[in-house]
Amino acid sequence: MEVLATEQLVSKKCKPCEGGVDACTLDEARQQLSGLTEWHLVRDGQRIRKEWVVKHFQAAVDFFNRVAEVAEADGHHPDLHLEGYRNVAIELWTHAIGGLSENDFILAAKIDQIPIELKS
Repeated sequence: MEVLATEQLVSKKCKPCEGGVDACTLDEARQQLSGLTEWHLVRDGQRIRKEWVVKHFQAAVDFFNRVAEVAEADGHHPDLHLEGYRNVAIELWTHAIGGLSENDFILAAKIDQIPIELKS
């Protein structure tokens, strides 16, 4: 997988994945993550995750709704987590291959552009 700058990732659209392709390697994932803010590898390098503490419950719901719109437009759907009413996390991986693909980094870059009301 070619390592792309954030601007390049945002300009791309996720490609449908039905499996049959290899997940990116740990080294490729680390290199691609170097251009994304605060995303990190989890689950033995098979997923990426980012966490936020938002201002209040409604800010979390509003953020998730905006994430849902972007994800649906790209046909690539993250796991959304809300705990303790303001602790928000998103995990990305390509389910069909059980690991990371370029789609995950594309969506992460797009999520980073979505406004979010953080706790002061």
